[in-house]
Amino acid sequence: MSNFLFYTATVLIWGSTWLAIKFQLGSVDPLASVAYRFALAALLLLGFCLLSRRRMRFSLREHLFIALQGGLLFAINYWMFYLAELYLASGLVAVVFSTMVILNVVNGALLLGTPIEARVIVGGALGLFGIGLVFWPELRAFDFSGQGVQGLLLCLLATLMASLGNIVSARNQRHGLPIVQTNAYGMSYGALLSFAYVLVSGREFGFELSGAYLGSLLYLAVFGSIVAFGCYLTLVGRIGAGRAAYTTLLFPLVALGLSTLFENYHWSLSAVAGILLILAGNVLALKKPRRRAAVPTPEAPDLQPSTLSETEHPCRTTA
Repeated sequence: MSNFLFYTATVLIWGSTWLAIKFQLGSVDPLASVAYRFALAALLLLGFCLLSRRRMRFSLREHLFIALQGGLLFAINYWMFYLAELYLASGLVAVVFSTMVILNVVNGALLLGTPIEARVIVGGALGLFGIGLVFWPELRAFDFSGQGVQGLLLCLLATLMASLGNIVSARNQRHGLPIVQTNAYGMSYGALLSFAYVLVSGREFGFELSGAYLGSLLYLAVFGSIVAFGCYLTLVGRIGAGRAAYTTLLFPLVALGLSTLFENYHWSLSAVAGILLILAGNVLALKKPRRRAAVPTPEAPDLQPSTLSETEHPCRTTA
């Protein structure tokens, strides 16, 4: 499957989960719903792994890194985002979350030694400015009171946790851990951690048997968790955490498109300008740098023919 299809699937699915999450809000505590979501996703993925006879045995050290990935990506960052949204508008949360484009580049360089590419930084900056224009009304209305600052700090911490989860996933893939099994175990660890947090915090485990709740839970578990995280983390391994994180700038636009259809959202001039900047930054960040062909040094007539093998020859380029 091509990177383009992984990228498109991630953006479209996560862009639509904003609408599905609305059907989860009601009588059931949101953090309990997060636990149900990843528990269901983990059970389905584990069942798939067993039926397809994939390797499921890993060392204790490998399980520790899988658990770290699961805790950061499938539990802790979700808790913080849900708590942050008690104090912040969803548009502002989307703006802060989009800073993961820059965080992934910096964390990748610090923790994995990944080279920092100027085009990714510039593209990310354009995208951040664009997403700021899209959600300008929410930014302008931000209240710097105690609760507003508290929500902002929670949102920043949540984004940092998600970014670190991306880096751990990239590290795990570098060490040969398969994505499907890693996600299956990681979501299991994340769900267990979420269940434990709900218990310790004194929240209630409610459940709703309505079609809307069950349908949205199934969609979030299968598509929002299994498929989208599988596609996204594959991108992290293939094109790097910095480029993959650019999806965080695009899926809010899909959410706004759905809001236009179902919630009568009206586009402003600043929002349109923001979209153009996001798309321009996307093209710049994802554009592959040109490779310069090596220019052979002319040999003197009296020298012996080169003894270099085909793979060592300076004119040969890698695929």
